[in-house]
Amino acid sequence: MSRREMREQLFKLLFRVEFNPREELAQQEAFFFEDEENSTEEKENTEISDKFNRIIEKLDDIDQLLNDRVEGWDTGRMGKVDLTILRLAVYEIMYDDGVPTGVAINEAVELAKKFGQDSSASFVNGVLAKFA
Repeated sequence: MSRREMREQLFKLLFRVEFNPREELAQQEAFFFEDEENSTEEKENTEISDKFNRIIEKLDDIDQLLNDRVEGWDTGRMGKVDLTILRLAVYEIMYDDGVPTGVAINEAVELAKKFGQDSSASFVNGVLAKFA
């Protein structure tokens, strides 16, 4: 599985945060990996799961960073797809030394093109430019 495919899987898993209480996220994670559509090699599942849990640990900090840097918007007003993409990208920019900033931004824009609305890619790119 390519890094892009793993990032897509992580995005899909992280998207569940918006619809489930945090205390149920472990169960949601288990459901996610039980779904045939999301099944991958055990090693890849572990990598996705580990990164997901690291993002969840930093979620409040990530949301605060977004709220501090984006004028006229806050995480409560953002579309759920865009917010999930931004959370993933901000985590990679701020906390994951293995992902260069340019790669994190480019991959986020690609996710926005695939899963978001027509304006999502430009919105995500504009927000992440404040982190570059």
